Amino acid sequence: MTQHAVARLEQLDPKRPLRVQAGSEEVILVRQGEQVHAYQADCPHAGAPLEEGVVCNGLLVCPWHKAAFAVDEGAVCEPPALADLRRYKAWVKDGEIWVDDQPLPRVGAPRHSDARCFVVIGAGAAGSAAVATLLANGFAGKLIWLDKERQPAYDRTALSKFVLAGEMPADEVPALLESDQLRQGQLERRLGKVRTLDAGKRQITLADGQRIDYDAALLATGGKPQRPAVPGTDLPGVMTLRTREDAARLLDAAEPGQPVVIVGDGFIGLEAASALRKYGAQVHVVSRHQVPLAKQLGERIGSCIRELHTRKGVVFHGPTEVTRFSGSGKVDAVELANGETLRTSLVLLGTGVKPATAFVQGVPLHADGALLVDAELRAADGLWAAGDIARFPLAGHPVRIEHWRLAQQHGVIAAANMLGQQRRYDDVPFFWTYQHGRTYEVLGHAQHWDDIVYVGQPEQGDFIALQCVGEQVVAVIAKGYSDAMALLSQRMKRPLSREQALELIG
Repeated sequence: MTQHAVARLEQLDPKRPLRVQAGSEEVILVRQGEQVHAYQADCPHAGAPLEEGVVCNGLLVCPWHKAAFAVDEGAVCEPPALADLRRYKAWVKDGEIWVDDQPLPRVGAPRHSDARCFVVIGAGAAGSAAVATLLANGFAGKLIWLDKERQPAYDRTALSKFVLAGEMPADEVPALLESDQLRQGQLERRLGKVRTLDAGKRQITLADGQRIDYDAALLATGGKPQRPAVPGTDLPGVMTLRTREDAARLLDAAEPGQPVVIVGDGFIGLEAASALRKYGAQVHVVSRHQVPLAKQLGERIGSCIRELHTRKGVVFHGPTEVTRFSGSGKVDAVELANGETLRTSLVLLGTGVKPATAFVQGVPLHADGALLVDAELRAADGLWAAGDIARFPLAGHPVRIEHWRLAQQHGVIAAANMLGQQRRYDDVPFFWTYQHGRTYEVLGHAQHWDDIVYVGQPEQGDFIALQCVGEQVVAVIAKGYSDAMALLSQRMKRPLSREQALELIG
């Protein structure tokens, strides 16, 4: 271990980390009063440069996906990161900052004897976050992690953004947990499909007949892609995108210069359209709407996104619907209600998901198949639910939100409550979408609004848009404005007026 003088104290801005070199290690320095902390320079989630993040309310907020870490110790406080920052010893002497070039050893939570059995069903965003939380908090009982994929717990957001573009092999999609995290405690990973979960008996039966009795269980099974109820929907060549294997099959079937039809103009459909266009396919999007994403983002931003796709060569068809997928033994055409017929041998359905909850017994389900949970994400005694399958209270109203980071937030909270804490969801929903090289971010969850206030012009470049009900900001949409969005990700935990938001944006 070698000590390195890396900077002067007066160089540090208390609101912004500074990246420096300590021997062969790149680290960031964060000032807290007269103290300085040194951490790994890149976010453990996706490698974002943390010196571009901001420090606010004792947290360092990642510039890309709004993971948050405690300034004083580097502990992860908010996903999508699921691991603490590596720490380096740092000190100030005569105004100069010194750093050791080897990270400090990680200190795990103490583990005490525990006879309980916890089960986490599902290894997507929510399940992975829950397992990480249980292990990090020192759970020493038996922890069974069930999933029906052979290699689960990976970053599914990469499938529609990068794998379909040919920029990342399906089997190289990043894992959600580090290998040393998975070696903690009594973790048992099992490949298996759940046939029934009896909430009253606290018993799980697998498809092969195995039974598991649990003390606490978390349902994190996510959504099952829906197929439209039209003739030919099950023809070979009509595909959905949910797993790594789905993405690999899609890319194998796609050919540069050949047509692909995407049914649906939601976020997954449009991200896939962007990726497949980059791969070189001729992309056609069948849409029910004149303006995509208008319900979520408003007509002006939705129109800008459609115009971006059109400029990149994506062809929109609609507003219309599919009436039939035709073909003999394999799809060869998509017939539309407006009379068009699109010739293709490859169709991607972006027609939404349904909660994967059919196996649950003893718990009432909502009409859409979701589990109704309380503010602590509890569905029944000893049973919690998180992510796409949970209808939970937000701002006094039950909602179901299909966002990757929100599922992770749910997983963290549910796991903490399985351990006896009493945590509630009081965070800010956040998601991002990547289309044709542009990233759009959304904070909050606006089911309706009566005004949108813009800073910057969506038609011309970076912008930030405030969706408001009266004077209250309910959601924020942005391209660019990284600092403002990081600050708003924390500030929106409290009521925020448009005037306050505009002051913060500057």
